[in-house]
Amino acid sequence: MSLNLLTLLFFYFLIINSTLGYGFLISKLTKLNLKYFNISFLGLLGIFVLIIISYITHLFTPHNFVHNSLILLIGLLSFFYFFKKQNKNKDILKLNFFFLIFYIGFIIFKSHDDFSYYHFPYIYYLTQSELFLGVGNFNHGFRTPSSIFYLNSLFYLPIIKYYFFQIGAVLIMVFTAFNFFDLINKRLKENNFDKLFFLSLLFFMFILIFFYRIAEHGTDRSAQILIFLLISELLIIINYDKGIRENIAKISILLGIIVSLKSFYVLYIVLTIPVFYYFFKKNKFKFILLIFKNYFFYLSLILIFNILIVNFFNSGCLIYPVSFTCFEKFSWSIPIAEVLLMNDWYEQWSKAGANPNFRVENPQEYIQYFNWVSNWFEKYFFNKVSDFILGVLFLIIIFLSIFKSKKKISPINYKGEKFIYFIILILFFEWFYNHPSLRYGGYQLVCLLLFLPVSNILSKRYHNINNVLKTNVLLLIAITIFFGRNIDRLLNENQKYNFNPLVNPVYRVNNNYFSINEKMQKIINNKFFCDSSIKICKNDSVIDVKEKYGYKIFFRH
Repeated sequence: MSLNLLTLLFFYFLIINSTLGYGFLISKLTKLNLKYFNISFLGLLGIFVLIIISYITHLFTPHNFVHNSLILLIGLLSFFYFFKKQNKNKDILKLNFFFLIFYIGFIIFKSHDDFSYYHFPYIYYLTQSELFLGVGNFNHGFRTPSSIFYLNSLFYLPIIKYYFFQIGAVLIMVFTAFNFFDLINKRLKENNFDKLFFLSLLFFMFILIFFYRIAEHGTDRSAQILIFLLISELLIIINYDKGIRENIAKISILLGIIVSLKSFYVLYIVLTIPVFYYFFKKNKFKFILLIFKNYFFYLSLILIFNILIVNFFNSGCLIYPVSFTCFEKFSWSIPIAEVLLMNDWYEQWSKAGANPNFRVENPQEYIQYFNWVSNWFEKYFFNKVSDFILGVLFLIIIFLSIFKSKKKISPINYKGEKFIYFIILILFFEWFYNHPSLRYGGYQLVCLLLFLPVSNILSKRYHNINNVLKTNVLLLIAITIFFGRNIDRLLNENQKYNFNPLVNPVYRVNNNYFSINEKMQKIINNKFFCDSSIKICKNDSVIDVKEKYGYKIFFRH
C-alpha cells in the first residue's frame, strides 16, 4: 500500500480512536464518573496513559512495529468494546468530524526547525533501540527530551513508518480545542454567558488562529495549549462542589502532561495553591485526603519519576541544565562546567543575545540583571512580541465590539480568580526575567493576563438570544481561518518545495534525520569517532561505549 492522503487518513483515525480507547479503558478501571469527563478529556486521559506506557516500556524494549502494533490494537479493541456500552456515540462522531477538519493541519512538508536536529532523531532512536545511557553526549537536544517524543514513538507503525511523528501535537491540540468547543455549546444551550463561556471562546479562537501551524508546535505549544485548559479546570474545581474526585483527576492529568512536555513548567504547579487554600478553608484536611485517595495523583507521580529517571540516564542530570540536579561522577554524565555553559547559553538565546547571525560580546555580563533589556526590545520585542500582542488585542477588540451592550448585570463571581491572576503575574515576571521568549511560556502568559479581565468585562454585560448567533459566527470564523491559513501554507510549500500532497503527502525526511542513530551504531560496532558538530572534540575526546547490567552506556574519555 503506497502512502497517500487516504492511507494517512485511515491511520489518522485509527490512532485517534485507539487513544480514546485507552481513555475509556482507564476510566472504567478507575471507576470515573463520566458525567464529569467529556469525550475530549477522555482523549487527553488516553494521551496521559500512553505517555506513561511509552516511558516504562522503553526501559526494556524499542518501540518497534510489533510493540506499537500491539499498543494500537489494545486501544482499538477497548474503543470498540466501550463504544457500544457508552452513551457518548454522538459525541464520538462529533469529535471524529472535528479531527477531520483539522486533518489539513496534519499534512505538512516543512517541519519545526528543531525537528531534524533532535526531535526526529530522538523519536527514531526510541523506535530502534531500548534505553541507552549517556545519549546526551551525542546531541544537546537529547539531554532535554519531551514526553511528546515518547508519545509520537508509539505511532511508528507498518506502512506509515516514521511519518506520524507530528501526530502528538495534533492530538493534544484537537482534544483541547474540542473541550472548549463542548463547554461553549453547553453554555449556549443553558443561555449562560458567564466568565467560563467567554474564556473558553477566547481560548478556542486563539488556538485555531494563532497556533494553526502544527509544524511550529515543537515541544512548547502543546504545553501552552494545555495550560489554558488547566486554568479553566482550576476555576471549575474551586467554584463547583460536584465531581471533586473527577476534577482532581483532571488537574493531575493536565499537570502530569504539561510538566512532562517541558520540565520548566513544573513551576505551574503553584497554580494549584488557590485550590488548596479554598478547600482547606472549607473542610480542612478532607480535600487533601481526597487527593491521596485519587489514582491519578499517583499516576502523575509515576510519570514524573520516569521523566527524572530518563533525564538522569541521558545526561546525569535530573533536570538539565539545572546544575544542582546533576551528578558528575557517573561515566556518562555531562560535565558540570558544560551544564553551566549550556544554561547560560539558553538564557542568552532567550534574551536575544544570540541568533544564527549574531552574538553579544560578553554573554556572562549580558544575561545578568536587566543588562539585556534594551537589546531584547530592539531585536525581539519589535516585531516578534509586539506583533503578537497587537494580534491578541485585535481579537479582544472584536469580542468587545460584537458583545457590546449598554446594560450591565451582576454576574456570578468566581472564587479564586484574583488568586490565580496574582500567581500568573508572578509566573510572568519569572518568565520575563529568566527566559523572555514567547516559545518558552510567553504566549499563554500574555493571553491569560489579557483574557481573564476581558472575560470578566464581557460577563458583566446583558446578553440576549442574538449572542447564540454571534457565538456560532465566531466559531465558524475561527475554523475558517484555521482552514484558510493551512490552505495558504500548503500553496506556499508547493511553490517553495514543490510539495504536492495529492502525490506524496508526507513531510520531508533526508539522511541527516538519521545521523545520530548511524553514529550510535558505528560506536556500538567499535568504530569510535569525534564529532565536531556537537562540540565534544576538545582535548581529542571521543565517545566510547560499554555494557553494564544489560544496558549500553555512551561516555566520553
